Amino acid sequence: MALLSRIRGPRDLDRLGPEQLEQLAAEIRTFLVDAVSKTGGHLGPNLGVVELTIALHRVFESPKDKVLWDTGHQSYVHKLLTGRQDFSRLKMKGGLSGYPSQGESEHDVIENSHASTVLGWADGLAKANEVLKKDDHVVAVIGDGALTGGMAWEALNNIAAAKDRPLVIVVNDNERSYAPTIGGLANHLATLRTTDGYERFLARGKDLLERTPVVGKPLYGTLHGAKKGLKDFIAPQGMFEDLGLKYVGPIDGHDIEALESALARAKRFGGPVIVHCLTEKGRGYQPALADEADRFHAVGKIHPDTGLPISSSGLDWTSVFGEEMVKLGKEREDIVAITAAMLQPVGLDRFAKAFPERVYDVGIAEQHGAVSAAGLATGGLHPVFAVYATFLNRAFDQVLMDVALHKCGVTFVLDRAGVTGTDGASHNGMWDMSILQVVPGLRIAAPRDADQVRAQLREAVEVDDAPTVVRFSKGAVGPAVKAVGKAGGMDVLRRPEAERPDVLLVSVGALAPMCLEIADLLDAQGISTTVVDPRWVKPVDEALAPLAEQHRVVVTVEDNSRVGGVGSAIAQALRDAGVDVPLRDFGIPPRFLDHASRKEVMAEIGLTAPDIARQVTGLVSKLDGRIDSEAVEPARD
Repeated sequence: MALLSRIRGPRDLDRLGPEQLEQLAAEIRTFLVDAVSKTGGHLGPNLGVVELTIALHRVFESPKDKVLWDTGHQSYVHKLLTGRQDFSRLKMKGGLSGYPSQGESEHDVIENSHASTVLGWADGLAKANEVLKKDDHVVAVIGDGALTGGMAWEALNNIAAAKDRPLVIVVNDNERSYAPTIGGLANHLATLRTTDGYERFLARGKDLLERTPVVGKPLYGTLHGAKKGLKDFIAPQGMFEDLGLKYVGPIDGHDIEALESALARAKRFGGPVIVHCLTEKGRGYQPALADEADRFHAVGKIHPDTGLPISSSGLDWTSVFGEEMVKLGKEREDIVAITAAMLQPVGLDRFAKAFPERVYDVGIAEQHGAVSAAGLATGGLHPVFAVYATFLNRAFDQVLMDVALHKCGVTFVLDRAGVTGTDGASHNGMWDMSILQVVPGLRIAAPRDADQVRAQLREAVEVDDAPTVVRFSKGAVGPAVKAVGKAGGMDVLRRPEAERPDVLLVSVGALAPMCLEIADLLDAQGISTTVVDPRWVKPVDEALAPLAEQHRVVVTVEDNSRVGGVGSAIAQALRDAGVDVPLRDFGIPPRFLDHASRKEVMAEIGLTAPDIARQVTGLVSKLDGRIDSEAVEPARD
């Protein structure tokens, strides 16, 4: 790492010659494979943008010039070139974030890791430069996958309206987001990459000219040299140019000299320019290139030589959902699946293999996906839209006004709900049960284990007159938590012998094992506890109010924001039923949570069995008229 170790900032790149830049690119790829294999992270996308990032930092002067990334998972090389080369704790507490972070560097402008937003940011920054009469440049790097999002095109419409407002848009075209990019835009970009008509024309011309005496071969050489002009004629870049955007490309995204030339021209232009760069996701690492599913988009800890995972985490929530979807697909021909450019991450790859004609990848367009689902339901099908919990935030209006208002039978499956941890603030699925509480008619299921994922998914797709939601956690799913009885539609997980128990503990979703642990800790303090799992947390089960009336305290525990969450809904239901029992809700505080492991985040926010048991013990002590021993002041003489 002779060259990389000497790079402390972007201007250190200026003194390197062409051969040294190639050596630096090779060193960066070696570093990425070695570092990310130890920690896990987004490997494939960063291997693909090495030369592009080098060229960007040689042509533009960050942080004066603003270089924005969409999405931020392709910013590892940017971090390396801006002085952050300690990847030993990547995505861990106290280490580097897996995305741009304002707290890490002045070179990081936006922390987005929700796709398709960068062009809106760039438009605003360019307008601010214009108003403040700054000569700073704004550069937005956006993947071809992120360009499938509607927000990107809304921004392009505004950007193109100002012909003399400088803004450089770099399209990082690797034909993929997670999986291969699909849709009309992908087809257009493919046309720009290589046009069959051009290739056939050139091949026929070559055969003809090579058979022509004397002038044939020289003429073919001239023709071949005019490749760019011919390709422009046969595959015009009309889509961008009709918008009023200057188009440069396609450029080999691994040719530093060509990239610098194109970016320098764009920088001088004085108006909005698109620089179309062709890159290879996973470049330089054979295990990634051989991974047809997603080119090692995101990996856990792996063996760097083979790319094989170091350990298996066992059965995970996503796989359970994916397997059950295939079974449902065999039983019901009306069930179809929707994904927003994340077929494999949300577990729909098996369904797609079994029923390729019944799965729809809408690209990174959650809003469109929700409305399309409403149309599918109205047309007589039952769509299952699988998406990360944090990404459904983007489609709230469509869930409310298109799906729920029209009483459409659509099932939303929210993967990675609750605290996810290592991907940081934007990826914690901590808002869904709060946001969705206000949607009339919508029903929310929070399965506690694999058996309940299967059962509640089946219950959800039986509903044909309202939207349903099934939300579950990230990672390995634990052993089954058996019920010992029923109370209305709720499962009773623990029933004490006391005639009037002290605490009714309402456990939401995957937190059931922790809630049973809380009950054990309370029992050790002489506090009797009933534990129930509502299963369906919206609407609140009618049996909950009379059950709560039989207890002295109600406690709710959820991996969702405390603001407007399940605890709030239960409190309101108790008030409406005239049940005057103290309630204490435990959940995620209303703040953005830094990246760390799930266990570390849960400990930081006090969402652990000992923390909750301690507070509940204090609450019960107050009801008994006793003073918590921890609050007793020492006696004075």
